[in-house]
Order: sequence, then C-alpha cells, then structure tokens
Amino acid sequence: MSSPVRVVVATSKESTAPPYFHLLWDSELKELRPILEVIAARREEVLADWLYLYTFHFGRARALSDHDFLKIFGAELEATVRDLLAHNLEQFVNDTRKAGEQLASLRVPFAEVVVSMHLFEESATRAFPADADAHLYHVFDKLSHIRIIALAQSYFGAFSALAATQIEELEEQARATPAEARSYFHGMVGASAEMRRLYQRVEAAAAVRATVLVVGETGTGKELVARALHESGPNAQAPFIALNCAALPRDLIESELFGYQRGAFSGATADYLGLFRAAEGGTLFLDEITEMAVETQSKLLRALQERVIRPVGSTREVSVNVRLVASTNRDPELAVTEGRLRKDLFYRLYANVLHTPPLRERIDDIEMLVKHFIRLFNQRTARKPPVEGIEPRALEALRRHSWPGNVRELAAAIESAFTFGISPFIPLEDLPTAITGHHQTATLNHSSQLPVTSMAEAERELIQRALQMAEGNKTRTAQILGVSRKQLYAKIAKYGLAVD
Repeated sequence: MSSPVRVVVATSKESTAPPYFHLLWDSELKELRPILEVIAARREEVLADWLYLYTFHFGRARALSDHDFLKIFGAELEATVRDLLAHNLEQFVNDTRKAGEQLASLRVPFAEVVVSMHLFEESATRAFPADADAHLYHVFDKLSHIRIIALAQSYFGAFSALAATQIEELEEQARATPAEARSYFHGMVGASAEMRRLYQRVEAAAAVRATVLVVGETGTGKELVARALHESGPNAQAPFIALNCAALPRDLIESELFGYQRGAFSGATADYLGLFRAAEGGTLFLDEITEMAVETQSKLLRALQERVIRPVGSTREVSVNVRLVASTNRDPELAVTEGRLRKDLFYRLYANVLHTPPLRERIDDIEMLVKHFIRLFNQRTARKPPVEGIEPRALEALRRHSWPGNVRELAAAIESAFTFGISPFIPLEDLPTAITGHHQTATLNHSSQLPVTSMAEAERELIQRALQMAEGNKTRTAQILGVSRKQLYAKIAKYGLAVD
C-alpha cells in the first residue's frame, strides 16, 4: 500500500504533520499529474470561469473586486499547480496560507472564502478531459479539502492578529486626539458638534458596560455606534455579534437568541448555542428591536435582569455575561404606545440612550464623508483611473439634498458614480437624479422645491441605464450593476422594465 504524503509545517520546534494531510496518498498525487498539467495549460480559462462564478454567486455583496480576486487567487492557483507538479506539499501548504492571510487582511468573510474554493473546484473540473476517470474527481476533492484547511488555519490566525492590531490602533488614536477635535472615531466619520457629542457619549457608555439603546433614522450608522461601544470598552477582544430582528421571522428569533437543544422542535438535529452564548464576554447587538415579538421581549428582559437564559427545549438555565446594545429607527415612546415595545423593557433600555443624528442635521460633514467613501471604493474596486475627488458643483448638489436615506444613501450615491463614471473627479452628471434633479430645481428657483425623487425611482433609472449600456444583454447588465442575474430579474419584474 502507498504511504500518505508527509508534510511538516514549521509551527514550532516539535511540529509534526497535522493528521488531516493523511487524506492524500502518494499514488493519488501522482495520478493527478495529467489533470494538473491540463489546469496549468488552461490557467487563464479556469481563472476567468472561476471569477465569473464568484461574481454570479455573490453579486454586489462580494467582498473582492475583480482586481483583488485575480491578483490573490491567480497567484494562488499558479503556485498550487507549480507546487503539486513538483510534488512539494509543504510549499503548497505555505503558499495556500499566504492567500489566507491576504483574504483575512481584506476582511473577506470566511464563508465567502470557503464558497470561493468550491467554485474553483467547479471551474477546474470543467477543464478535466472528457475521459477522465471518476476516481480522479474524488482525489481532487480531497486535495480541495486540504487546501481549505490550510486556508482556514492562516485566515483565522491572521484575522485575529489584524483585529487586535486594529483595536489597539483605534484606542491609541482615540487617546491621542482631544475629544473636541475628533473627526473619526471607531469607524464613524464627522467633525460636526453633533458627532463629537456622540463620540463623547459613546466613550462614556463604553466604560461602564451598561445596556444601551441607539435611536436614529435608517442609514444613520446605528451598528457603527454599537461597534464603537464594543471597541471602546474593556472587553474589545471578546466577540461582537449582531442580529437584525427585522430580518428573521418572529418565531425564529427566540431560538436564535437563546439557542436550543437537539429535538426541541422539528429540524433541531443538534444542540445550538444561540447568540447570547456566542457573544459571551462581549457585545450582542439587536438591530430594530421593536420588530421582536413582545413574548420574546419578555424573555430578553429576564435575561438582562437575571443574567441567565434558557435554551428552547431545555429545563436548565445557563448563566451569561453579555453587554446588550439595541437599536430602533422608531420613536421608542411611540413604539410603547403602539405595543411594539414592552414598557418594562423600554424602561430598562432607556436608562442609556444614544441618538445618531440624521445627515441633514450635519451637512458640514458631507465633504469629509465623501472623501472617506472615495478612499473606501478606490480600495474595493481598484478602478482605473482611480477617483481623486469630487467637482464643486457635485459637492454643492450633495449639500443641498435632503438625504432621506442618510449616510447610507450618500454611500450609494458615491458608489453609483464609481460604477458609471470615468472621470477622476466625480461630476454632477454622474450622481443619481434624486440628487441632481433637486440641485437643478434649487438653482433655478430657490423659492420653489419639487418633491425629491424616491430611492425606488432612482434605482429604476439606474437599472434602465445599465440595460441600455448593455444593449439589453441581462448577463452584461448584471455585471455592470454588480448584482446576480437572479437579483436583476427580480428588479426588472418589480419595476416593470421593458426588455427586448
């Protein structure tokens, strides 16, 4: 019988080969040689197909730009084939780990990393010869498992180190900058009096690990405030877990929060810890808490008061040590009157309230936010030429807009300009009509104002323009917009767009 391929990775002086490398045998690696040679010869084709599948699956939500994807995975694919053809598994593992470190540095979600690896396998096996033995597919699958394990090791090690470094840098920055001079605080951007007041209140609330309620309109950055509370507190290295209560059916939120035991209900085939225990020692952020069923709110209140939870299907209570941060875009007192928020939970949360100011109340921060988003999208998209700034007329239009969608709407406007613009400075014409139309009306007649175009109308026009640019080709349209074809079809149906 063939012996397993032996790999020694230098993690310590007593390092030995991890047991999972015994997945692959010497004879199997030799059998893969013709396949690896085909992949090497068709590298560009495999890589292009891999990128297409990645873009199709993740659409606008993908973490990697085309440039970053091709740079990281292109180099990793080349190294993989080279190392395996040389029968050098140790170098193969080291090169794979380098890719894991790069993906962690770009904050690519690990689930996206794993899916990307499976998409590579799909692309690579398409390049297999038509008469390839079925056994080779099985061997290639085992090689992919080794690759994912090596990626995971380096990814999580690098991610933890980066997170610790980032938190230390943010803490140092916060300590070094006087409170009255801050323009950036743990991801929040703005130098207005409203924002500096918010920074001070976040810092004060973080020090005592109290339960906090963040109140503000949609798009004002309530989750950023929650993260700032966590990062400014004494347990910044502990987990930060977020749940959007509006994104889950009400009957599922309880099991998601408190966990459940195996057999508690149909489909519960294994124990599930729940988010309270997942956030142990850290922060649990419940976004849009007024969308939670009042029965679950009652159990949440008990968890806050007694510091214990009871998983669904269990008779035992479990102690928890978690700071709760909740948010709502509603008036909390009105939510109590309407029965959306329990009065006793309201009193518990209302002891410490932070208000996120709407963008229309801090217009002076717009220029700073625009520069922030330009830097961000330059990093994400690697657009050529990069965007260097914004034209004065366009900036003036942004200042005049009423911003019903707040900072989120501003980010979308700048991203739209990146998608369709070609100028190094964003002109007025590249901004959404919801903004440019308002500006033109105000310029012509300051005393008369037309209604601001809705976000839905702006989105409809954006899709219509992309369809025209792609001459009706829906695959190309989806690529232009950065969405999946499924999402595009749904939008076309939603807006009743005519497609030839």
